[in-house]
Amino acid sequence: MRIRFRTYFAKQALADIRDNLTVHVLGLGTMVSSLLIFGVFLLFFVNISSWIHEWGNTLSFSVYLKDGISAYKRDKVDAFIRQLPGEKTLRYISKEDAMVDLKETLGSDAAFLNRLSRNPLPASYEFFFERGKKHDLNPKAIKEALTELDGVADVQCSEELLNNFKAIMDMLESIGFLVGGLLCLCVVFIMTNTIKLTIFYRKTEIEILKLVGATDWFIKLPFLLEGVIQGILAGGLTLLALVCGYLFFATKEVHFLGMNSLDLAFLSFGHMALLFLISVGLGLMGSVIALGRFFKV
Repeated sequence: MRIRFRTYFAKQALADIRDNLTVHVLGLGTMVSSLLIFGVFLLFFVNISSWIHEWGNTLSFSVYLKDGISAYKRDKVDAFIRQLPGEKTLRYISKEDAMVDLKETLGSDAAFLNRLSRNPLPASYEFFFERGKKHDLNPKAIKEALTELDGVADVQCSEELLNNFKAIMDMLESIGFLVGGLLCLCVVFIMTNTIKLTIFYRKTEIEILKLVGATDWFIKLPFLLEGVIQGILAGGLTLLALVCGYLFFATKEVHFLGMNSLDLAFLSFGHMALLFLISVGLGLMGSVIALGRFFKV
């Protein structure tokens, strides 16, 4: 008997979806779009967090020299950098090399650089310390000492840039939670109205069922299953779209904050499960809210 009832509920839910296919397809499309925005945002933060962690494992400096610096002053800057403790990689970039690097970075958009009357880029030193070997260094003290050297125009340290970027990411994360909450409300609203339309479509049948003694829960369950089915379909399609997008962009070279080409990472199983459960939960919540207006809870 229980199996027969379960079969009835499932068949009734699928029949309701079939009879109101246009409404359910439109609702499903809206749910997938909303969840896809949330999923892309989540994927973005997963990769950014990974890249920030990788970038934070190195300590790098860019020392920009004043135009017209003498060879003697440049040698003093060079000697100061080389005497710093720890293993490091050092590279001197002349004004000409800086222009060549910029043209390579801009690619086909670098044509306007040929119209410049002079090279505005400064010569510089770039050096970074090996991963895991920067614990005895004081980035602030090194930057201050470099800034005081004669002939140095400016010094940039990855530690400061990283802290500033983390502050921006914290702000974006807060905005992301706010947008995610609004998207969830949108999904619940769409699901609620979809189920309401189905209830209106079956209003006469529901009244007859009540007259012959059907309980509220007997009538409610097919509508609740509709919400769950919509949530399952929306979650599955969202994950499928994310996988397709990931496979497309995974073949592209991604650069972040001057690092070498980075690997894109997909959502972990936990993140995928969370996104799927949110989808199912929102579908069920929409059904419960819609039913609450027509039945006694």
